[in-house]
Amino acid sequence: MGSASRQALDAASATLASTSGVTVQTGEELLAAARALEGSAQLRTILSDPTVPAADKSRLAATVLPGLGKAASSVLAAAVEPRWSSGDELVDGVEDLGIRAVARGAGATAPLESELFAFSRAVASDAELELALGSKLADPARKAQLAGGLLAKKADAGTIAIVRHLVQSPRGRRVGEMLRHAADVVAAAHDRRIATVTSASELPAKQATRLANALSARYGVDIQLQQIVDPQVVGGLRVQVGDDVIDGTIAARLHDLRLQLAG
Repeated sequence: MGSASRQALDAASATLASTSGVTVQTGEELLAAARALEGSAQLRTILSDPTVPAADKSRLAATVLPGLGKAASSVLAAAVEPRWSSGDELVDGVEDLGIRAVARGAGATAPLESELFAFSRAVASDAELELALGSKLADPARKAQLAGGLLAKKADAGTIAIVRHLVQSPRGRRVGEMLRHAADVVAAAHDRRIATVTSASELPAKQATRLANALSARYGVDIQLQQIVDPQVVGGLRVQVGDDVIDGTIAARLHDLRLQLAG
């Protein structure tokens, strides 16, 4: 994301944080606005044009995207008024704001991150399901219906809202990639970060707690662990927090050793 877009997103996120009455419905309305922007190249072009006055942009958005609640309207206006690097990044930004709003409406204790992570793992393990949800040719509404049906009565309403939106608006992204990004956005909305831990077997509770505490101290924020069990790592741990990767698995060491011997 370009510097102008990052600044615009930060400003709109600050507006979201200070807006009262934010609910899961607020987030759903913003996510619907992101899909509407995605579907109109002309609207994206106008709203991301730095020569168009900010007030004109917010009026246009209110006219073209009616029916938003007070909170969603306020956040959308804050999103479209600043300069964005491109129309596509405006769509990305409104989507992130929608996910943040869903997270805030669901509350800090809602299990959105873990449910998004679990669903991403379920999709990754089922090629047929991944194809059904990720196909560019499939009807977006049908994909949303499929995802909603799979999560019904099993997941938080906020999780369902986010997943239903994502499968309708892939924008060239794989399902797992979208879900992991959404989980990161949810965590950031509650001043948390996610650490993905890969090991040969599930970590004992005490070891997981020690690891989470150590990572929290290192990064200065609350860390939520998401564990992946992969027997191929043999032993040790691979920990990823954002772009940072700490690979202490035996498989990685053996790979390094083979490279050294080959060289």
